[in-house]
Formats: sequence, structure tokens, C-alpha cells
Amino acid sequence: MTAENSEPMHSPGEKRRGKQALGAKRPIADTSVSDTDTDTDTDKKDTIVYDEPVKKHPKKKAQKEKKKILVIVESPAKAKTIEKYLGASYTVKASMGHLIDLPKSRLAIDVAHNFEPEYITVRGRAKILKELQGDAKKADTVLLASDNDREGEAIAWHLHNAFTAKVDTVPIRRIAFNEITPVAIKDAVAHPGSIDEAKVNAQKARRVLDRLVGYNLSPLLWKKVKNGLSAGRVQSVALRLICEREKEIEAFIPEEYWTLEADFMVEKLLCTAQLALWQGNKPELKNEAAVKAILDQIAGKECVVAAIRETDKTVKPKPPFTTSQLQQTAANRLGFTSKKTMQVAQHLYEGVNIGVSRVGLITYMRTDSVRISQVALEEVRSWIQEQYPAELPAEAVEYTLGKKAQDAHEAIRPTYVRYTPDAVREYLSRDQLRLYTIIWERFVSSQMKAAKTRTVSTDIQAGMGIFRIAGTKIIEKGFYTVLKLLASKEERGLGYPSLTVGDRVLIDAFYPEQHFTQGPARYTDASMVKTLEEKGIGRPSTYAPTISVLLDRYYVTRSNKQLVPTVLGRLICDMLVEYFPGVVNTDFTAAMENKLDAVEEQQLRWPDMIREFYDPFKDQVEEVGKTLESFKGILDEATDEVCAVCGRPMVKKLGRFGFFLACTGFPECRHTKSVPLGKCPRCGGAIVARRTKKRGKEFYGCTNYPECDFISHFKPINQNCPKCGQFMVEKYDKKNGFHKACINPTCDYLHSNDDPANEDHSTGDPSDELVREDAAEADGAAHVE
Repeated sequence: MTAENSEPMHSPGEKRRGKQALGAKRPIADTSVSDTDTDTDTDKKDTIVYDEPVKKHPKKKAQKEKKKILVIVESPAKAKTIEKYLGASYTVKASMGHLIDLPKSRLAIDVAHNFEPEYITVRGRAKILKELQGDAKKADTVLLASDNDREGEAIAWHLHNAFTAKVDTVPIRRIAFNEITPVAIKDAVAHPGSIDEAKVNAQKARRVLDRLVGYNLSPLLWKKVKNGLSAGRVQSVALRLICEREKEIEAFIPEEYWTLEADFMVEKLLCTAQLALWQGNKPELKNEAAVKAILDQIAGKECVVAAIRETDKTVKPKPPFTTSQLQQTAANRLGFTSKKTMQVAQHLYEGVNIGVSRVGLITYMRTDSVRISQVALEEVRSWIQEQYPAELPAEAVEYTLGKKAQDAHEAIRPTYVRYTPDAVREYLSRDQLRLYTIIWERFVSSQMKAAKTRTVSTDIQAGMGIFRIAGTKIIEKGFYTVLKLLASKEERGLGYPSLTVGDRVLIDAFYPEQHFTQGPARYTDASMVKTLEEKGIGRPSTYAPTISVLLDRYYVTRSNKQLVPTVLGRLICDMLVEYFPGVVNTDFTAAMENKLDAVEEQQLRWPDMIREFYDPFKDQVEEVGKTLESFKGILDEATDEVCAVCGRPMVKKLGRFGFFLACTGFPECRHTKSVPLGKCPRCGGAIVARRTKKRGKEFYGCTNYPECDFISHFKPINQNCPKCGQFMVEKYDKKNGFHKACINPTCDYLHSNDDPANEDHSTGDPSDELVREDAAEADGAAHVE
């Protein structure tokens, strides 16, 4: 299954969830949208019991309740915000997302009849649908106000059909808005329209396409590898990118090289310069001997400032955020995952309590456009005129759209510029404030003047070598004026020494340093999103779910914010690429996205698009199912561990959360435990991987907790310290990359690229409150099936 269709698909061995019973409720109209996958008591009638007779008041005539206009949005938070804007004549309710969708337990696509999907009421949502139908029957008009994108249009379309099946006398209209502000909401209500069938068809085509791919490939994986796996049109291509990058990293052969820096004394101040030229050419320092040869020739030579060059540069502001740019920046600057970025942005969009009122702080956060509305342009230019008049350009700054942009929504921006980060600081959580700050700064700065910087490059002659110092300072701040959280070191300006040509300087010390060339970097959330966008894989709403589903399936893990394929992920990738190269392919996925756009633009019929793909794909699936050998049990590994319950040997197996130990007596004996990664240095118990319940953060602790509270945030490796005998851990830093260190805080052994270094390698104080909290949360929550 793809990230777009990321609901869990039942494997043959999984238990079905029981149907949820509904609680007591008021009498509401019955509905029969579907006779399957609905709550068990949807057809039961509630009985009202009156304890006392109802007293009649003949003198007072019953006043007929005035009907209100019913507005239906997707989330309760958004409903509260909008209801305050619209007033007493409106009732705003939330659908909580999709109420009608494809069932999870079967394909539900009529392949023989133009791939018509079979929709049902989503399990557990029948009560909400009934209540909305009851509200619609009492309303004067129904306004469907789900999000202004394909998914939102489909939600509105399903609700429209469900309402008209029960209520045929109430007008049902569609409204859409891209920001939650009184002006935008009231304008949308004043100009209702109809449902965009073309957009609905595009969503239907995507849903059907992803269902056909996922529900044909996933059972094949169950049959040949193990139950509970999944494959999909987008997620499998993303997995292929990650696995191929890992192969490039493994195949990379690092080469040694050296750099040479020197500290020069300038008027009692030290400044560091790097050797830029040797004998007029770029120096090739391949080994230590080459560096020593240069040092021998430079030692004792007089150093003089040979040249100074100044370069002025105009730096233009960046456009406001699109979805992918927001996710990339939040990952790089704030350390957010793509999923977290979208969750926090959703809260900002739906509304935050600012004093006594609830305000949607940003516009819609799923967009590929940098367009800004005219109202927003006027507002931000007025604010800049008041606060920074010298930085206001004569005309509004316009940004060009990308060739692939659908431009369904304007760029992500604050709904009100006057709500500065400082003004709303006390009302936001730390994460909300940080994300809102970069959105606000990026938008406001996009409509300010360009900045100007001056880079000064100073060459110092030392024998036949040239050492170079470069520094930059801002000479006209321009849009840098409002950048705080977004400002990089370069944008803040780097100083440089005040020198003139001919000045003599003294060398204080030389710093030769060994390096090794580094291969391609693993994908992070930011680089993954960037690659998906560049290759046309998915759309803004799918980037975060695509990464999440790979992590949930244990195809990929995170290590130091990098996406690393697991053994299972690489096995699945190799299998799919070998037997379905035309589907697990970036070109195919991008081409399908273009065809979905063509469906929305009414240039292509969606059943024709699906038929062209499906017939050869289905034949290929059937052929592979007959010829592909089984890989079941290939990842199982015998161990020396013995089951503590029945005494049988235990085997290392792969589950949903990684490897674990299981008794070979299954199903008679169901005993499991985590894989021991090392011996506890305190009590001799086993160190196992654990995960906090609240944060989901992995750490490594002793199985004898709470008697032993030893904990490490670094992963143990299968190697003992040669100095003290305790286990080693894997650590990471930007300078040394991955390296090994002893877990023993009192041991001074450290291994980093075969070169000892003085680095702190303690595991942290186990008495720390956070450590104790994490260990308590994870007690008994080991990585087992």
C-alpha cells in the first residue's frame, strides 16, 4: 500500500478487530449507506423514557425553532474557530475526515466494470454520519467546507451523496477557503459553489490505482516473505531510493587527503587561514609526507599580505514556503520530522486560542505554490511600511511558479502579519512557536528589499604558499532585518581582519589535519522530501505519510536523523525491483502523477488510465506468484538462548518493531523476549533495546530494571572494549561520523576512524529524571511481537 492509502491491510494471520459498540445516544435518523463494515447497532432504535408526564402550556404557542445553516468541516478545532466567525445563524460540525471510503479488508474495486470502487461507511464512523444526517435534515442549507484539495473534495462528494439519500429537500452547496480568517470564511459562505467532479475523479483514480497496486503486491509479499508486509506505488519507489543510496555508500572507497591551516598573529589577534595555493596551483595533499614537505619549506619564511579582494553580492529574499520547503527547513533548522511538521502546522491552521478568541494562524499547509493573495500582499507591505520603511521595495515582489505546480492554494503564510512571533509567544507551545516563527519570518522577508553583502578575501604569502582568509559582512540588511530563527551564520555575517597589502604577519602555529573523502550521504527527512518533489513522486500531502509508512513497516529506521534501510527493507526492495522494475520506478510514478493531473484537468478519463496500467500489471503479478521461490523464514537465525518457560531453544525472528527472540515451540509456547545486545556493566544483566511510550524514542536499558537503572542512549555493538572488556557502543558526530566508544565512563578507550580522540563518551547520569521516566515508561515494552 502506498502512503496515500496507508491504512493497515489485514494479513491472513491477523485478527480482525471487533466491531465497536456505540454508547447511549439521542434519537437520530437511521442510515444505510452500506450494509457492511458498519457498527453493529446502527439499525437499533433508542427508546426515550420520561419519568414524568410532559406538561402542556395551552396559553403559550410553541415557537418554531429557526433553522440554521449547517457548515461541515473536517476537524473539531477548525469547527470551533469558524463557528465564532460566522455567528449564531450557523452551526459548524466536524466530519473527522473521511466517513465513507473503501473497506480495508478487501480489494473492493470492480475491475470488470470500469474499476468502480465500492464505498462503505468507515468502521466506527456510522454514528458521526447519522448525527450529521440528522443535523442536515434540520438545517436551512448545508455548506460542505472540507479542505480545498482532492481529498477534501472527495469528502464533500461522499457527504453530499449520503445526505441526498436521506434528505432531498435541503440545499447542499460546496464552499472552499485557503485560510481561516473572518474575511475568507465569510467570503466563501457568500459565494457557495458546487462540487468539482473532475477533482473528485482525480482522487478516485489515485485511490483506485494505489489500491490495485497495494492489494496485489502485498498478498504476494505475505505469501513469499512474511505476513503483515506491504508494497505500494509511492512507498516502494521511496524505499528503492533509500536502498540504492545505501548501496552507493557501501561501495564507496574513501581516499585520504590532508588540509593545512595556520594561525597568523594580526595586531595581537589570531586569525586562521587555510593553504589555498602552493607554487601557484591548488595543493594536492594526499598524505602526511606531502604536508611535512611543505611545512619544511615554509618554516621560518617571512609572511606578508599579498592581495586583498572585495566582492559585493546582492542576496534576494526567498519566496514563502511550499509544503516541501517547509518540511525541509523544519527538518534542517528545527530537527522536526516531516510528520511532526505537518502535525504542528495542522494545529496552527485549525486555530489556537489567542486570549479570548480562537485564531487560525497560518493558511493551508499543503501547497506547491508560492503565490500570495492580493489582500495578503497589501497587509504585509503595510506592516513593513510601519515597522521597517527603509526595507520596503517600491513594488510587491512576485515569485514564479514551478512548472509542476498545481497552484491549487497560495503559499503557506501567516493569516495575520500583525500576529508576530513575539505577540503570540505566550499562547503557543515551544514547537508551535518555532514553526510559526519560521513561517512568519519567511513570508515577511519575502516582501522586503534584497540584502547586500561584502566578502573580503585576503591572501597571505608564506614562501611559495598562499594562505587565504575569507570573511563576509552585511552592508545593507534588507530582508535580513526580520530574520532571527531562520538566519544562518553566513546571513548573520562573518568578520574578517583589517589588513592592507604589504602588511607583515607572524605565523603562530600550523594545524595539519587528516581527512577522508566521504561518500553520498544517507537520506534525511529533508533530503527525501526534496528528492520526491524533484522527481515528481507524490504530491505535497503525501511526502510525510510516505516516510512514516516506511518506518512503520520497519523497512527503514532512523539513525541520527538519517533514513537507514533494514535487512527486511532491502530484501523487499530487491524483490520488487527484480520482478516489477516497471512499477517500482521513479519515471513510472512521476508519469502516473502527471496522468492524475490530466484527469483533474479533464484531459483524460480515469478508467482508461487505470485499464492501460492494470491488465499487464495483473498478468505480471500472477506470473511472479507462480515462479518466485519462497523467502519465508530466511531472516530467522538460530541462537544459544533457551526459553525460560519450556526449555526449548529460541530463534531470532523479525517482527514489526525489529528483531526479537521467540520460542521454537510456538504456538504451544508463546514466550518471547528482546534480543540481548550486551552485558550490563553494573549488574551483569542483559542490555536490550527499549522504546519510551510517550516519545517513541529508542534507548538501551538493563532487563533487571527497576533493580538496575543502567541506561544508554547509544546502540551497543557486537564488540567488547579491548581495554576494560565492557561492550562498545556506536556513536555519531559531524566531525567523525559513525565511530565506536567504550560504554564504561571510567575507561579512556575510544575508537574513531582508527584514530584515538579525546571525546566525552559517557552515557549520561542514570539518576537523571528524564532517564528514569523513560525507563519506567518502557518497562515491559520490549521489542517483541
